Amino acid sequence: MNLNNDIFKADCIHLKNENYLHIIQIDEINVRIKKFIDDNISKICNGDIDENISITKQEIINFLETKKKSNTEKGAIAEFFIHLYLNQKGFNQEFLYLNLEEKSIKKGFDGYYTFNNKEWVYESKSSSISTKNTSHNANVSEAYNDLKNKISGNSTSKNNPWKNAWQHARIVNTEKDVLNNIKKLSDSYVKGIYHKIDDFNIIPSSTIFLENTFIKNDSIELKKKIESLITRYAFKNMNIICLNKKSVNLFWEYLKKNN
Repeated sequence: MNLNNDIFKADCIHLKNENYLHIIQIDEINVRIKKFIDDNISKICNGDIDENISITKQEIINFLETKKKSNTEKGAIAEFFIHLYLNQKGFNQEFLYLNLEEKSIKKGFDGYYTFNNKEWVYESKSSSISTKNTSHNANVSEAYNDLKNKISGNSTSKNNPWKNAWQHARIVNTEKDVLNNIKKLSDSYVKGIYHKIDDFNIIPSSTIFLENTFIKNDSIELKKKIESLITRYAFKNMNIICLNKKSVNLFWEYLKKNN
């Protein structure tokens, strides 16, 4: 894992074995972050299709405008910035940010990545600083439990998350062996054969929106809390992401500038 961060204010902390904690602070979209979004927004949303930036931005605006002031708006913006960060860290995105059939972000798992010849399942949770008892630990726990339930077939949604992942992976020309792995998991799910989270590399993430204030994460304290939390978890390998973001408005300002 590359521990350097050339674009974001972030600490990538090596935990035990192949496990990492990423602590990210976004209090502005500066020139370097803006350029990185410009360079990657089409890839994140559309895969290899080199879509015009203004069209891609408008697609996102069209979706977000129907979800203003809602948890879906926060969740979609949180996911975009985690995808942006993981792309910067060298993770390969085996899916599209946008859903294939309607104006929404993708369904099923929030993401499926490959990195260092390993496959990673990603789930994102977000909250506002004003929400009672909000914390990165609470969001990471919710993301982990969502992953566990989807993998084990205990999700309240009975949709096959692996089929959705496979459909996305086909669109972005995922390597054949990875595509075959996802298809086998999808076929097993259809047959009612489920799996344990112990066998998967996972990326649970937490974003807290700070409502136009800015409070920097205490990396040492957060590391202690996360390390204590994950002693109760089963997993193969894990990357945990905790992002403090000043507001949802930062992304809106980017999307609407020169659009």
